[in-house]
Amino acid sequence: MKRLTFATLGLAALLAGCATPTPYQPLGAPTGVRGGFSEQRIEANRFRVMFAGNQFTARETVENYLLFRAAELTVQQGYDGFTLVDRETDRRTSVQTTPRPFGAGPWGYWGPSWRYYGGGFGWRAWDPWGYDPFWADTIDVRTIDRFEAFAEIVMFKGRPRDARDFDAREVMQNLGPTIQGPPPPR
Repeated sequence: MKRLTFATLGLAALLAGCATPTPYQPLGAPTGVRGGFSEQRIEANRFRVMFAGNQFTARETVENYLLFRAAELTVQQGYDGFTLVDRETDRRTSVQTTPRPFGAGPWGYWGPSWRYYGGGFGWRAWDPWGYDPFWADTIDVRTIDRFEAFAEIVMFKGRPRDARDFDAREVMQNLGPTIQGPPPPR
């Protein structure tokens, strides 16, 4: 019994480790977690920056990581601030269908069921795995949302002059405490 308990706990811990939001990391990093940032130089002081999250990463997190990467890149290139010339966040929705294990129905696996008195029809039974028009009998359906944020930035030296201008060091200071890096390698 103890072995079964430890095996169950180990499996639960393994699955919980897989269900983590995208950390702040380069796109394609070998962390086992999908997503991350990338950039492309367009001109000497103009870049296209992108951050893609997985299905466990909130839209706000994706947008904050994009701004943090833009600020970090600006400082790395020797500039003081950046202007968002263009910015967009895409939501990619996919629907995943998975067959239920062991099929469905009274011989498949245990599930809830109810008995009720149906007026002139006597006692009746209902269960969610029966052939009811309100239930998908043998398929679980799950909707998955993933967010990707894109921005084109122009870097500058000196103080911000416009409402669309950001002070890179101030952005890094303010967003820094919310940034979650990748887990340490095992």
